[in-house]
Amino acid sequence: QVQLVESGGGLVQAGGSLRLSCAASGRTLSYYTVDWFRQPPGKEREFVAAFSRDGTGTHYANSVLGRFTISRDNAKNTIYLQMNSLKPEDTAVYYCAASSSPRFGARGFYDYWGQGTQVTVSS
Repeated sequence: QVQLVESGGGLVQAGGSLRLSCAASGRTLSYYTVDWFRQPPGKEREFVAAFSRDGTGTHYANSVLGRFTISRDNAKNTIYLQMNSLKPEDTAVYYCAASSSPRFGARGFYDYWGQGTQVTVSS
């Protein structure tokens, strides 16, 4: 079992920044990889950012490339999403999700989900 708790969401003006955190507990992160998704109002949940399964890099949705950065602190079992140059279209509930699959990006590859944290970007 893995428990995931997101934090750091809030209301921010366009152009601003936020850093989301995902605290993981339970089975070690050496077995699972934790990535980020979001669900805009009235839309499907979508992939945002992921770690390469071979540990060599990261992957991002085109809509956030160059603005968002995923990182992790293994000693703290915490995964971060730094979000810069925020736009109103980034408004969504942001989720972290844990996967034991060698693949990423599709919801079916993920075993555990957090409860989500709301990010609202005003214009």
